[in-house]
Amino acid sequence: MIRFSRAFPWFLAATLALAALGSIAGCSSSNKKPPKLADTAPVAPATIVWRANTGDAALGFSPAIAGNAVYVASRSGQITGLDVDSGQTLWRIHAETPLSAGPGADTTMIAVGTPAGEVLAFDTRGKPLWRVKVSSEIIAPPTVADGLVVVKTADNRVHGLDGNDGSAKWMLQRNVPPLIVRNTQGAVASRGGLFFGTAGGRLIAVDMASGDVAWDVAVATPKGTTELERIADVTSRPLIEEKHICAAAFQGRVACFEIMQGTLLWSRDIPSYSGIASDETHLYVSDDKGVLHALDKQTGASVWKNELLSRRWPSGPQFVGRDIGVVDIDGFLHVFAAEDGQYLGRLPTDGSPVTAQPQLDGNQMIWQSKQGNIYAVVPR
Repeated sequence: MIRFSRAFPWFLAATLALAALGSIAGCSSSNKKPPKLADTAPVAPATIVWRANTGDAALGFSPAIAGNAVYVASRSGQITGLDVDSGQTLWRIHAETPLSAGPGADTTMIAVGTPAGEVLAFDTRGKPLWRVKVSSEIIAPPTVADGLVVVKTADNRVHGLDGNDGSAKWMLQRNVPPLIVRNTQGAVASRGGLFFGTAGGRLIAVDMASGDVAWDVAVATPKGTTELERIADVTSRPLIEEKHICAAAFQGRVACFEIMQGTLLWSRDIPSYSGIASDETHLYVSDDKGVLHALDKQTGASVWKNELLSRRWPSGPQFVGRDIGVVDIDGFLHVFAAEDGQYLGRLPTDGSPVTAQPQLDGNQMIWQSKQGNIYAVVPR
């Protein structure tokens, strides 16, 4: 049995999964609790502009922002459309089945996934369009783009489905290491390509229309003497910019590649499971100890790091105006100056961690908490 204390991030304790080829017994973590925050701190230069509750959430649940709407889902099957500017409920339906992931959306449709491996599609007003079954449980929000719905399943397959009727267009299968981290982060579509991370530390680019692999590169290489030590899965969404793509791996590194050929530009030994963000000059990442790093975007050289949230398991970083925000295990939004890492303050929420890296829409930082609250925060 694998046992984890609260000192181990709930989102990793919940995601370590054994394949049929191996098992681990008697593994336990330290019983230390996350360090307590100081009783007083500056108020973060941020304001909650709206909040909505959409039902309890878990890994694989994250707001999908498309056009003027935010689409959210709960584990029990509730799907809600919210106005992105006000948080006002536009519509609410029930899928009549528990959900394991979702939603994904574009301006034409929404898709969610179930533990039974079903993909459910709806139009942007919540009207059912189609329902199909794939190989196994859907573990990450679907990617909806270019007339396709792409889903990742627990058996390490990626399915490309026709957006009109859900019929299969292509399927890609990867080898599964004996022990993996359940990757609940979806793929990213850009310029006709689909980009996603896999178990074993790989980053893959696929032609969206055909499913053909364009390139397959290593973000991290598994190493160590035990299967637990050898986990080096890419567990965050790739970050895509004009000419390059970057990704981070659990027990691995952060690396950036040229986007057309997958040529490595630089890498740094900073393991992370929570996601990355960037601006004109820097790339920002929270490492697996909770330390926030800023790296030079062109070379990967360290610019600054802040250890204030060490072992408080902050989320992947996202922008609050020109500053950088992360949400810790107790739901506090912490804001740091992007230029030098100076701590600017904190803002309390509902006391529960995020289910995925916060997203950015205009100047709004938006996330979903484990308790099912959706927060939209803007700079103050």
